[in-house]
Amino acid sequence: MRLMKFTAKQIADILEGEIVGNPNEEVFKLSKIEEGEKGSLTFLSNPKYNPYLYSQKASIAIVNKDFEPEKEVTSTLIKVDNAYESFSKLLAFYNEVKNNKTGIEQPSSIATSANVGDNLYLGAYSYIGENVVIGNNVKIYPNTYIGDNAVISDNCTLFSGVKIYSETVLGTNCKIHSGAVIGSDGFGFAPSKNGEYTPIPQIGNVIIEDNVDVGASCTIDRATMGSTIIRKGVKLDNQIHIAHNVEIGKNTVIAAQTGIAGSTKIGESCMIGGQVGIAGHLVLGNNLRIQAQSGISKNIKDNEVVQGTPAFNYSDFNKSYVHFRNLPKITSIINNLEKELKTQIKE
Repeated sequence: MRLMKFTAKQIADILEGEIVGNPNEEVFKLSKIEEGEKGSLTFLSNPKYNPYLYSQKASIAIVNKDFEPEKEVTSTLIKVDNAYESFSKLLAFYNEVKNNKTGIEQPSSIATSANVGDNLYLGAYSYIGENVVIGNNVKIYPNTYIGDNAVISDNCTLFSGVKIYSETVLGTNCKIHSGAVIGSDGFGFAPSKNGEYTPIPQIGNVIIEDNVDVGASCTIDRATMGSTIIRKGVKLDNQIHIAHNVEIGKNTVIAAQTGIAGSTKIGESCMIGGQVGIAGHLVLGNNLRIQAQSGISKNIKDNEVVQGTPAFNYSDFNKSYVHFRNLPKITSIINNLEKELKTQIKE
């Protein structure tokens, strides 16, 4: 990964760290500690990787304050309270600088009735519809569509190819990654006597509260009536489908390829693994842990840990799985017992 050029002093100032070595040493890329090379920045937080620091050639290494080298180190060191957290902070700073685009590129389209805030970045081939409200410091990357009457609040970022349907509301500090579709019709069809299905108009919307991240190629359907709601602080991985009238509680995190059927309510601070399937019209409690590839078909109370299809208590699942793996042996034992009983009865 290539960076803009930074000196050790600039990095130390950002991280409030102490320099051991050359403050003018420059870096322009990142490297793992075991692959450090000239011109790169690396970090060391796990003591088991200490030996790599003496053999690698990174120009700058971020280390914990209590680190004392046992051999000569060629890298300029920046000592901080927590190397891992500081490295993450530096990446966030760099990402902010890298993505700090402004201005309106052409061709693009903004409806005359739209209300656009200060410091907007609008990428080429993007479209902002009628009566849209855009807050301050919003970044909208190329090929993005924002439908009529949508609201995009302050400090949101919409990456390339995002589609925001009409009436969608985004809170502050949201990130919507490429290919996400928010506000598409829910899956509503009424069967008729001749076997055909008639679409039910989906007249609701999607509300996404503050500090929500939506991964690439996610789909969040608008409500039939009312709102599909994603509460504050929710984090969605890539390729997740959230159906109409679903509500997800604050600070819940969901891994990739999970599907949630209509009108299900999920509580706060839940952790849902990848490829989980959740049936509709359920109520799932707070602080749940749902293991990957589980199938949820009934309500779950607070603080449960579940696994399996249909999902049940995680501890019971593991015990049951041991028996499942031994089914051939158990079956053989039962068959032999039956034969012995039949023999005894005949005798």
